[in-house]
Amino acid sequence: MTPLFILIGILAVIVLWLIVSYNSLITLRNRVKEALSDIDVQFKRRYDLIPNLINTVKGAANFETSTLEKVIAARNSAMGTPSADIAHKGEVENQLTGALKSIFALSESYPDLKASANFLELQRELTDTEDKIQSARRFYNNAVLDLNTKIETFPSLIVARMFSFVQAEFFKLDEKEAATAAEPVAVQF
Repeated sequence: MTPLFILIGILAVIVLWLIVSYNSLITLRNRVKEALSDIDVQFKRRYDLIPNLINTVKGAANFETSTLEKVIAARNSAMGTPSADIAHKGEVENQLTGALKSIFALSESYPDLKASANFLELQRELTDTEDKIQSARRFYNNAVLDLNTKIETFPSLIVARMFSFVQAEFFKLDEKEAATAAEPVAVQF
């Protein structure tokens, strides 16, 4: 009778381990989904601010229309890209970020625009949103790292393979943005 209890005990431990491993993989996968959703919320906030920025810029200055058209095209492209396509989504969002930076850089040539309270408030809001997007990206990449590590490490990789868990993709900077981020910021007084 004792060998039967030992066998039942071993099977119970194995089943319990399978349940715990499976549930932890589900938790990590859901964390990745939640983090991606957080990024989408911040992107939506940025998309909603851009039409106000465009109208403020149009109203305050005879601004270069090509710059405004680039921002509008980048916004439309970013809005039309599904979140599930992480690589392409990151690429179009980086293009939108670059287009927005060009508006703020050109605003230096327009004192009326630079002095506009609406423009300054929108610039502050967009800067705040960019910071939140970066934070959401870091949170997402951390969740992806946790999931991918769990999927790749023994013994949880056994459960991951049994139930077809797949690794998630990191949200990456493009090479140009990564190079710009690595350069020191020029400070002038």
